Amino acid sequence: MNDSTAIEIETGPSPQASVIILHGLGASGDDFVPVCEQMDLRAVGDVRYVLPHAPMRPVTLNNGLVMPAWYDIAALSGPAREDEAGLRASQAIVESLIAREVQRGVASARIVLGGFSQGCAMALLTGLRQRDKLAGIVGLSGYLPLADKTAAERNAANQDTPIFLAHGRFDPMIALPRAIASRDALVALGYPVQWHEYPMEHSVCLPEIEDLRRFLVETLGR
Repeated sequence: MNDSTAIEIETGPSPQASVIILHGLGASGDDFVPVCEQMDLRAVGDVRYVLPHAPMRPVTLNNGLVMPAWYDIAALSGPAREDEAGLRASQAIVESLIAREVQRGVASARIVLGGFSQGCAMALLTGLRQRDKLAGIVGLSGYLPLADKTAAERNAANQDTPIFLAHGRFDPMIALPRAIASRDALVALGYPVQWHEYPMEHSVCLPEIEDLRRFLVETLGR
């Protein structure tokens, strides 16, 4: 990571649940601080939010400009030329974040892994392959990466893990049909997907945050 210290927000002195949120291309962990600060999860007890920063790397789509990115992107449309090496490297980073929460006393079944855009892709990539049961997986305004390898590489531990997917109908960065194709691929593999659409572009809106809050209360309240 470009900064070894992820941003952490704890809602109480004894977190027994963790929510890891991965930001999008060119952003940082700071992006979701306001969302976490307004999220009311008192119903599930003390929660630790973990907001890591992606590594700095050149991004082909942006003329090779170095910026925070979980992996390289060559083009906006379609799965062609996916940066598998970058995806796998960041998968290892996310797995280490999950392992750290477990080491700090949070059971894996009390961890939700989520992300926005590139972060969504990383949450799906890592969460479906995770060897230990997670409480939930959240994907906001993103897609399923390495889709053709998911069936062979997924881990049965998270076959029944609830997945919250949300997307803007007017998203110019990751078109809605691509997100729907990802949803359909997951449903075809038998995953319990909760799908949400909103009248927005490549962003987050208040109704989405409230739907996400309900999802977190449901999954972490079990």
